[in-house]
Amino acid sequence: MDAAVTSAPTPATHPAPATGPDGGTAPAASPSGAGRPPRAAGRTARPHRARRENLAGYLFMSPWIAGFLLLTAGPMVASLYFAFTDYNLFDAPKWIGLDNFTEMFGDPRWRTSVEITGWYVVIGTPLKLAAALGVALLLNQSRRGQGFYRAAFYAPSLIGASVSVAIVWRAIFSDGAAVDRAQQVLGMDAGGWIGDPDRIIYALVALTVWQFGAPMVIFLAGLKQVPRELYEAAQVDGASPWRRFWHITLPMISPVLFFNVLLETIHSFQIFGSAYIIGSQGNACGPADGTLVYTCYLYIQGFENSRMGLASAMAWMLLLAVGLVTAVLFWSQRRWVHYEEGAR
Repeated sequence: MDAAVTSAPTPATHPAPATGPDGGTAPAASPSGAGRPPRAAGRTARPHRARRENLAGYLFMSPWIAGFLLLTAGPMVASLYFAFTDYNLFDAPKWIGLDNFTEMFGDPRWRTSVEITGWYVVIGTPLKLAAALGVALLLNQSRRGQGFYRAAFYAPSLIGASVSVAIVWRAIFSDGAAVDRAQQVLGMDAGGWIGDPDRIIYALVALTVWQFGAPMVIFLAGLKQVPRELYEAAQVDGASPWRRFWHITLPMISPVLFFNVLLETIHSFQIFGSAYIIGSQGNACGPADGTLVYTCYLYIQGFENSRMGLASAMAWMLLLAVGLVTAVLFWSQRRWVHYEEGAR
């Protein structure tokens, strides 16, 4: 009888422990990578990808950066240097210190330009904003043809700053023109506004008010955000339309009002084209300096008198004045601008 052959289980084969030089047992070599934390797959690639994205962003921004350095920052630094020099665009600038500022403050025409510009800002800006808000309140109501009326009222803002419109405006207010004939019909003194030093500035203000389209659109967007429930509750309580406007509309759109006041005030300080064209009758900027706004006198000193150093000093004084007015407006907003809680 054949003996049953049973195979015993084969023991697992383990490598013999290595023996060290001193006869001890050396630790066995671990497989490759064992005992080390796994490396994140994208850890090394992420900084490289971020650098490439930043490089692409700077590449796309490079036209703006070059334009800012060459057309804005560079000329500003140069004009700051020229403000302290005697420079006529043809000879090398000569350092004269504060002489330009001393001459500027003592110039009667410079003081006249400051007065006319201040008067224009104080009168023209509120009238323009009042017209814009009034038309925005009318357009905020549900009426037929709202799209047409909005486009019609906004159109003057697109073409109002052009030279052609300024020329037409000058013709309308000239002697014997439409405004002069309307004055005669109403029994008022005849005579055009363009040739009168005391009334030509009113033609300039009228042109500015006529261009109320841009702030009107911003006011209209703010009025759309006022909840209707507030008006309904106030009407149930018996509030008059004036009270609803004063206690609901104005506080709710006060951030939009502040934005328009700030923007239009800065624009009013920078007026030049319309004042120069409307007032150019024999001499620049109106008869007897009737439209001698600040930028117009700056242009005369810089390009007609070739006194670029003095014009640069005037430009920096205008920048400081606009910055001061802007700071005052931002300081005053704490008293009359109402933001939503947490929106400041």
